[in-house]
Amino acid sequence: MLLRPGLELANLSDVGLHRQQNEDYFCYAEPASDEDFKRIGRLAIVADGMGGHEGGQVASGIAIDTVRDVYLAYPGVDPGEALLTAFQDAHAAIQAHAREHPELRGMGTTCTAVALRDRDLYYGHVGDSRLYLIRDSAISQVTDDHSLVGRLLRDGQITPEEAAVHPDRNVLTAALGMDSAVPGDFSEAPVPLYPNDILLICTDGLHGLVNGEELCHMALSNPPREACREMVRLANERGGFDNITVQILKVM
Repeated sequence: MLLRPGLELANLSDVGLHRQQNEDYFCYAEPASDEDFKRIGRLAIVADGMGGHEGGQVASGIAIDTVRDVYLAYPGVDPGEALLTAFQDAHAAIQAHAREHPELRGMGTTCTAVALRDRDLYYGHVGDSRLYLIRDSAISQVTDDHSLVGRLLRDGQITPEEAAVHPDRNVLTAALGMDSAVPGDFSEAPVPLYPNDILLICTDGLHGLVNGEELCHMALSNPPREACREMVRLANERGGFDNITVQILKVM
């Protein structure tokens, strides 16, 4: 895997303790040429499939492959536009595959992707996987959960404590493959990053069992690779009810 200077990277995915297969996927990619790297930068993605049987695994795999391939081949110079195009194509590809394979109808996937050009952050997001930014010993959640519980929380109808144990906390309101139009949130402008900033992308198998303060502490107390191991270990210690996937990108 190509990893140019300026970033420390680690990632890890675990099936958890209750699932038979891993429906999460992740990837990190850079263009092969330095010219394209200057134009479009780096890409990291996490996806968490849904749909039962093989559907979730297929949907998340299509999302990762399509977003990566479309992004790296994008001819323009705007990473934000490249992410939007990549999500649109992934959404269409999942729906097309479901039409061709009726047994997979209803499959979909979360997808959270970050693009880094120099020290500018762009992101695209749909579903309840999350992007966090850790800066100056504090963690902030960059993305909103596209879930029933996320909506109730944003509307002030439930508390964070109630959200953590809500029986419908896994019900998504948006995912790639679900609707006729592409859902999702995209950065309206690049977010400037600084040395020692940490980006953390993860599925709900992690953030559903390990809170933000704990993620922040582990990310700051360990090198990225060890931090990933510690996060997955703690999620499994607390039940490992779902697949667990995390990527950590530390700006140098």
